[in-house]
Amino acid sequence: MALPSSLLLFLLCSLPLLSSSAEPNQIVLPIYKDSSTLQYLIQIKQRTPLVPVHLTIDLGGRALWTVCETGYISTTIRSGGCNTTQCQLAQASKSCEPCSWTLYGPGCTQSDTCWRFAENTVIRLAAGAEVATDVIAINSTDGKGRGKVFNVPQFVFFCARTMNADGLAEGVTGMAGLGRTKISLPVQLASALNLKRNFGLCLSSSTTTNGVVIFGDGPYNFDDSNILKYTSLIVNKVNTQVQVLRGEASPEYFIGVKSIKINNKIVNLNTTLLQIDNRGFGGTRLSTVNPYTVLETSIYNAVIKAFVTELKNVTRVPAVAPFGACFNSKNIGSSRVGPAVPSIDLVLEKDVVWRMFGANTMVRVNKDVLCLGFVDGGEPTFITSIVIGGHQLEDNLLTFDLVKSKLGFSSSLLFRQTTCSNYRLMSEA
Repeated sequence: MALPSSLLLFLLCSLPLLSSSAEPNQIVLPIYKDSSTLQYLIQIKQRTPLVPVHLTIDLGGRALWTVCETGYISTTIRSGGCNTTQCQLAQASKSCEPCSWTLYGPGCTQSDTCWRFAENTVIRLAAGAEVATDVIAINSTDGKGRGKVFNVPQFVFFCARTMNADGLAEGVTGMAGLGRTKISLPVQLASALNLKRNFGLCLSSSTTTNGVVIFGDGPYNFDDSNILKYTSLIVNKVNTQVQVLRGEASPEYFIGVKSIKINNKIVNLNTTLLQIDNRGFGGTRLSTVNPYTVLETSIYNAVIKAFVTELKNVTRVPAVAPFGACFNSKNIGSSRVGPAVPSIDLVLEKDVVWRMFGANTMVRVNKDVLCLGFVDGGEPTFITSIVIGGHQLEDNLLTFDLVKSKLGFSSSLLFRQTTCSNYRLMSEA
């Protein structure tokens, strides 16, 4: 529900202030790729006294949540309370519940508190969690070197139960949501630190070198103005992740794919699946939670068929799960942008093309086998027709303008003889 402009002004004025008089131009966090789960991780510092907290990035996630059922010790954690600014920003439950140590965290000291579902989108679990606030600490930068650490008091997050962390990488206790909400990590940092409501995301393809997420306005040290193309970000009015949340708009980032080309040839598929219908089904969204791009079955079959046809001179070998098309790598050459295979183009509005080369389309499963890194999402339970996964986003600079609702994308940085790990500020916070 849209809030009145007077209430929005009050909420924004009530957001946490800087603990320092100086304001950063950008906030930067290194991103680490976990070798076991292929999840993308960041580390922040939270609580009083500050402790490191490891989180899985969820590009379309609603908020930051972390487990505080046990072991969460902080003198500054506070419950959201009932009918508070924090609860309204979080679009929390309209009904308040009594504080209970079995459901809510150590900040729940009032008689009643507000709550909402904390979503683990890795295993598609949503469980009730307290809306709470606490201090977080994060590094600043002027784009040329590391700056001071800024504390953001009263940062709104969800205080989740231990079960919420099932399926996350070892040592990870929550998720950092970067989605389209009033309490996502980029929006809260922008409001608290007077940053532009923009952020840049660059995922490394390596588990030994880091990518980066940069909050605030560009440039992002990759000569952005010369490499980015732009397309609109689309709002899906139906939450597509968790059944109990279908009644609200999705916080995910959708883009308008009009067609797919392989080797510059249009793939024959049902283009109505590329549009979002009134149930929220269809369309294309970006995901850091899915390790590989997931396609609705008929689209998947069409892409596999077209790709195999264009690679007909390369020996096909038995498929290796979860992939459906695998090839003898001895018959595939190499190039600056990865294995020398046909390019895959996502054709967007105004005929803007997001081109994917071999580094983003192929996955090496062993020394002799390369597989097309796309996965069958199944039917009819698969809701979004195309989910562009982490492998396809790696070593691509993505910029999100949350005010103009616009996505900038570079295609592979390898084409320009650089990678996401070449961002200058890679030391740990």
